[in-house]
Amino acid sequence: MALDACTIGAHKNKIKTDYTDNLAEEFAKKVGARPRPNETKAEIDERGVFVRQANYFTQAFGDKENELKAEPNRFIIYWAHGCHWSNRPVIVRDILGLDDVIYDRAVTHTGESNKYGWGFGDGKDYKDPVTGLYFLSEAYLNADPNFTGRATTPTLVDVKTKKAVNNDYHRLTNYLEVQFRKYQKTDIDLYPVKYRKEIDEFNDWLFPTINNGHYRMAFCQSYEAYDEAYNDFFDNLEKLDKRLENNRFLFGDYITDSDIRLYVTLVRWETSYYRNVGPIKKRITEYKNIWGYVLDLFSLDVFKKYTFFEFPKLDQDFFKPYAERIAPLIDYKKLWVSDGSRKKLSSDPANVYLHTNISYEDYQTEISVSHWNNKDWKDRNPFNRTISVDPSINPLKGLLKNEK
Repeated sequence: MALDACTIGAHKNKIKTDYTDNLAEEFAKKVGARPRPNETKAEIDERGVFVRQANYFTQAFGDKENELKAEPNRFIIYWAHGCHWSNRPVIVRDILGLDDVIYDRAVTHTGESNKYGWGFGDGKDYKDPVTGLYFLSEAYLNADPNFTGRATTPTLVDVKTKKAVNNDYHRLTNYLEVQFRKYQKTDIDLYPVKYRKEIDEFNDWLFPTINNGHYRMAFCQSYEAYDEAYNDFFDNLEKLDKRLENNRFLFGDYITDSDIRLYVTLVRWETSYYRNVGPIKKRITEYKNIWGYVLDLFSLDVFKKYTFFEFPKLDQDFFKPYAERIAPLIDYKKLWVSDGSRKKLSSDPANVYLHTNISYEDYQTEISVSHWNNKDWKDRNPFNRTISVDPSINPLKGLLKNEK
């Protein structure tokens, strides 16, 4: 099976046991699907460093000419249970009350070998009932027949045209938060206007250090690259642990877009990813403040809903590895119970979300462009990053206030 950047140790949806490679080949020939590239071959630089492919569909949402327009019931989010990049937008969607505005569909592997990548093996006739697609990559080819990269989750697809319109996980949640605000059922504010610069800067630091840190270790092809990624990941976890010592959430009393991005990565690391990279300095449970922070967020229903503890079985007849022997026996829901102690770090402990009565018009700002999508690999070097405030420090301490 091809190694997948979002499914190491990940949950697989229930796929029909009769979904064979022969069927996948038949469907692929029918729709013109191409084999999925292998990132451990196609996304490795000359030093053996894993340099993740840039997101391909990055057209912004907005009111300008050629920008995508937010419309209810026009788009579907394709996501995967074990892919923390794609857990982000469905969490944001649900928090903001956009679940009746934007469809969603969890994808599965296809066939026995997953040669053609993400698909809909749990659907009738192996297709997505909303769009009729066999493979996620079809939506990419519908949008651009010359696309040759990996079809990744999350991907936002236009259900009318069946074309991929945005797979930019760097900014997709921001578009949901800003451009779809007029359709929100709640007044929750995950991306306050006054502090978007600070949030964007932190998120762009978080991507190479933590969010992509595991993959830099798991997919690199040299010890030098592994060592760099290893030290970068664990050194910066220490900074975040220090930051969370005096802040309930990353920017203070309320959950922001950044907390969702950090949480989903910590969850995948603690429950699965750490077993795939060799020796580790610490598990997430060993960081006092980070672990309390994870439990605090897990206590909220929407975070719990998109936290998956299932594990795939490995084909081992004799030695049963940890993922099969022990992990399925762990009662995570019992272990992951917060004692509520982090509430004392907040001046508004009864509330975890920022609320605002700002008008839709005043809430609109232009979403910044992420340099992590630049085509030049040098621009996507994980050490090509800047942040104006040490990440162990919350620059918005005491500044986030509810406007209700």
